[in-house]
Amino acid sequence: MGAPRSQIAADALRVGSGVVGGMSIDRDVLEAVREMDEHELRRLYILAKARLEGRGVELPGSGPEVKLRKQMVKCGKDSCTRCPHGPYWYAYWNEDGKRRSRYLGKLEDVPEAVDQ
Repeated sequence: MGAPRSQIAADALRVGSGVVGGMSIDRDVLEAVREMDEHELRRLYILAKARLEGRGVELPGSGPEVKLRKQMVKCGKDSCTRCPHGPYWYAYWNEDGKRRSRYLGKLEDVPEAVDQ
């Protein structure tokens, strides 16, 4: 049956071949992923998962459906004359009966699967 796709991708990144699923990935991108800490990797995973789901790719057993949303945020400072700030991107999903969210950052371009 072969190794799961996620294992193949992980092996390709670890070995540094630059090839994942038959497609070449820029060496700078691979190096940037290797240098990411856990928080950054989670942000990347959420963004990639939402993008794939937005393109209709089914990811069996990969957890809840993630929706991305762009938000303007008030900083809460009385003296701020530039509020609201942003836009900032957040990921939303349901887990254990609760609505969860995670800050993704001030991203320039986000996938077409966006719930604004």
